[in-house]
Amino acid sequence: MLPAAPMAHSIASMRALVNQGVSRPLSWRLDQLDRLSALLDHCEPRLLAALASDLGKPPLEATMELVAVRQELQLTRRQLRRWMAPHRLATALFLQPAQARQICEPLGCVLIISPWNYPFQLCLHPLVSALAAGNTAVLKPSEHTPATSALLAELIAAHFPPAVVQVVEGDGSAAAALLEERFDHIFFTGGERVGRLVMTAAARHLTPVTLELGGKSPAIVLADAQLDVTARRLIWGKGFNAGQTCVAPDYLLVETSVRQGLVAALKRERERLYGSDPLSSPDLGCIVNQAQFSRLDALLQQARERDQIILGGRSDPGRRRIEPTVVAVADGDDPLMQAEIFGPILPLLSTETLTDALEFVQQRPKPLALYLFSGNPEAQQQALLGSSSGTLCFNDVIVQAGDAHLPFGGVGGSGMGSYHGEAGFRTFSHQRTVVHRRLWGDVPLRYPPYAGKLPLLKRFLG
Repeated sequence: MLPAAPMAHSIASMRALVNQGVSRPLSWRLDQLDRLSALLDHCEPRLLAALASDLGKPPLEATMELVAVRQELQLTRRQLRRWMAPHRLATALFLQPAQARQICEPLGCVLIISPWNYPFQLCLHPLVSALAAGNTAVLKPSEHTPATSALLAELIAAHFPPAVVQVVEGDGSAAAALLEERFDHIFFTGGERVGRLVMTAAARHLTPVTLELGGKSPAIVLADAQLDVTARRLIWGKGFNAGQTCVAPDYLLVETSVRQGLVAALKRERERLYGSDPLSSPDLGCIVNQAQFSRLDALLQQARERDQIILGGRSDPGRRRIEPTVVAVADGDDPLMQAEIFGPILPLLSTETLTDALEFVQQRPKPLALYLFSGNPEAQQQALLGSSSGTLCFNDVIVQAGDAHLPFGGVGGSGMGSYHGEAGFRTFSHQRTVVHRRLWGDVPLRYPPYAGKLPLLKRFLG
């Protein structure tokens, strides 16, 4: 990997554009969104080719990356004027006569570091919010998806002035060099280890951060679940992007009474979705690189040696493919339960009750997503009150992360901050309180001398 190319504009000059008020007007922001929309309109064939090269994505899955950014753009364009409008605030009696309002202001120049699993979507999706909020931005795409990274660099340079948006390509050293600079916000999507490094670097400049991380997102299946639909959605969630999705179900907690029935349904639905030989299916992507494939294949090999595989288990090293696989796991000490899997391997554990399942989840870091398959409203309420996660979805997986209207983010070890829609606009804005006071109506009680005023002050202010 070549070192990062020098930036066409310094971060200070990109910040100056914001500080000078150039990006404040609605018209400027809409112009940037128009530029991004034009970029999307002209990139589809090349994007599909780049994602096929980097991740073996089928055209439909690749197109979904484009669709997600388009939906965010459409929502943002419709609502931006309303989001930008000052919000009137009530004021206390002691401030009267006065008026107060809260306005959303640009932060300055922001850094967006995107991951390799959705290299187009997770780079440009937060960019929509950053531009809508009136910021300039530096993008650092992942070096693990070189075709998409190069395409992003070319497209951004063709559609944006470098003083507004720049792309910095390069490996981890390029990202480290960027983190030495002072940005006004850092938005990072990736793993917990690098997230800690980002937060440490940001602390040197007291730069606020949004961390979209991951973790082991559980799916709980209760006895009343509709097994065929449940199995179909679980197999889809683990097969989509070859399981390389931060909100994919990472492991299953299944009530013992329906374990056999669910396994049978998983087998049927896997064949329905990917055929009798999933490794040859045109609808299954590949693992991003050899290092990730070797890590996953080693986990599979350990499961084979322990005779734990109950569905699938085959891999194709030449094409870096792994078929959707279900593995029987006895407890949380299994190697498959130690870290986020990020591949099409689904550990399955038995549980006696929902209470037991929630206790198991509570003993581990807070997940980015929690899934419950049950039509019982009481069980759903118990899961809501007895857990903490970035998102909670009943009777489906992943889909909650695809709606631009719904705020998306983690909690605890799965991240901090949120975006999508208005949440993203506010993430990249400073919400400034502005107070207007009159020059008449002054209350002498506030000024020295204070002698004899304390009883009045207590009565007045409580």
